[in-house]
Amino acid sequence: MSRLEFALDAAWEAARSTLELFRAGVNVELKNDATPVTEADRRAEELIRAAIEKRYPGETVLGEEQGLIGANDDRWVIDPIDGTKSFVAGVPLYSTLLSYEVAGEPELGIAIFPALNMAFWAERGKGAFMDGKACRVRDESVPARALIACGGHSSLVKRGRMQGVLRLSESALATRTWGDAYGHCLVAGGQIDAMIDPTVSRWDISSVSLIVREAGGVFTDFAGQPQLSDEAISVTPAFEQWVREAFQP
Repeated sequence: MSRLEFALDAAWEAARSTLELFRAGVNVELKNDATPVTEADRRAEELIRAAIEKRYPGETVLGEEQGLIGANDDRWVIDPIDGTKSFVAGVPLYSTLLSYEVAGEPELGIAIFPALNMAFWAERGKGAFMDGKACRVRDESVPARALIACGGHSSLVKRGRMQGVLRLSESALATRTWGDAYGHCLVAGGQIDAMIDPTVSRWDISSVSLIVREAGGVFTDFAGQPQLSDEAISVTPAFEQWVREAFQP
């Protein structure tokens, strides 16, 4: 079994475990950063960590709920439920994310949407896939036909990014808040042209950054730099300049 095959199996097992509590009135707690967490988040991360420890004992793991265990630059990165707010609201657009990084760069990335029975994955240099079929970003270059997704309004305002989204909306066909990993995967899958994400953590974007890039898309911060930081834009090459210019002072 390859590392990718293992990762897909582990991510699917964890993702399916969340369905037991989806739309089941799960108890919601608030973490120190005021973001929600549930038993489903914790259980999914524990399942992936246990699988990694059994198959690759001693490897470094970074996860949203349990933090960093290990000190190697080659590491697994877990977001057990990306979109917990969607999960607790009963909206099926949440995902389980898993990546493996080598020297700080994602080498494989997986995004499972269990309530949609949908999966995206990629390996560096081997392309991106949606439900087993190769996927590519949209081939569209006319702003009037562009479809743009973005994160929550309050985050856009706090980070000073709302004006840029409004500029894009003046020309685009539509803007929608298809947020979190779902928005980035819509870019990779060829459904939309850009995803504007004003506030992210490493576990939010490690996997989807590779999926977008391997699908032929561009994944950068708001200044157009390719490093993974605390903000992210996924965009098709044809619209990269148009989107980036919208966020310039």
